[in-house]
Amino acid sequence: MSKKNVVVLFGGQSSEHEVSCISCQTVIKHIDTEQYDVTLVGITRPGKWVLVDGIERIADNSWRETGDEVVLSANAEKKELIILNGNSYTTCNVDVVFPVLHGQYGEDGTVQGLLELAGIPYVGCGVLSSAISMDKLYTKIIADKLGLRQAKYVGLRRSELKDMNAVIVNAEQMLTYPMFVKPSCAGSSCGVSKAENRAELEKALRLAAEHDWKILVEEAIAGREIECAVLGGQEVKASGVGEILAAGDFYDYDAKYNNAESKTIVDPEMPEEVAEKLRECAVNIFKAVDGFGLARVDFFVENGTNDVVFNEINTMPGFTSISMYPMLWEARGINKKELVNRLIQLAFTR
Repeated sequence: MSKKNVVVLFGGQSSEHEVSCISCQTVIKHIDTEQYDVTLVGITRPGKWVLVDGIERIADNSWRETGDEVVLSANAEKKELIILNGNSYTTCNVDVVFPVLHGQYGEDGTVQGLLELAGIPYVGCGVLSSAISMDKLYTKIIADKLGLRQAKYVGLRRSELKDMNAVIVNAEQMLTYPMFVKPSCAGSSCGVSKAENRAELEKALRLAAEHDWKILVEEAIAGREIECAVLGGQEVKASGVGEILAAGDFYDYDAKYNNAESKTIVDPEMPEEVAEKLRECAVNIFKAVDGFGLARVDFFVENGTNDVVFNEINTMPGFTSISMYPMLWEARGINKKELVNRLIQLAFTR
């Protein structure tokens, strides 16, 4: 039998571009090359798609300056990439795409919609679930409908910051310090700040506005940061749980990727009924957003009460060396190669 061709998309136009370039290397190394040929396509920050001739080009960051430009054919009868080389072009068959893209223009339903138009199977959640899960405000609306406890919050738009005093007064009436301020549509904690007072709140709001036109202000939850991995299509399974021990004041971008003191613990000590509640809630929120393939669902377990508090869902979680998603499945006997293979098979069964 001839091998099918997997196109791995990475990079992208979001603030998580560099994280994607790291995640994709893990995925690429664990694709079963006895079953699949692999084509690498990088998306530069400005949005150009380029053919990448080897994983080493990703590792040394030279891929952006080399390689031919690539266009995905929108003809669903073709299912191919068009590779431009000067005044000529060649084509490359595409059987399935693994979009290892984090954040906007990759994890938010945009690329998923493009692949739907092209009639190409792809790994991960579809257009609706990707878009909803990327937008923290809309995810909160769905969590409310499920009756899940979550942090109290205030949502606003960038344009409202013209009257900064009114925004701050409203937040102070609804919430107490400290508050967390987040872009509604961003990942890897990009643009997230903790505000202890008015001056910090204003600074945090302006930072979040640099990343998105919708902003979320939340109450702080004193508790353990817990994550749970979800895998499946029609049948969905949750992994065990993992705990984040942030080196910083909270698990921001710097604490995740630049501080070696941050730690992740798989199967931390906690009452079994709490762990089971976390797993149950993870599956429920995944189904509620019409999830498919994979997601990582983040929670707090409140100090003193052990109450489960939903935080957010990520439909293309990281695959870096410190990423919780593959760690949680490895702890359940599913190694990275098997995990990647299952995700690709799910793309075909969709």
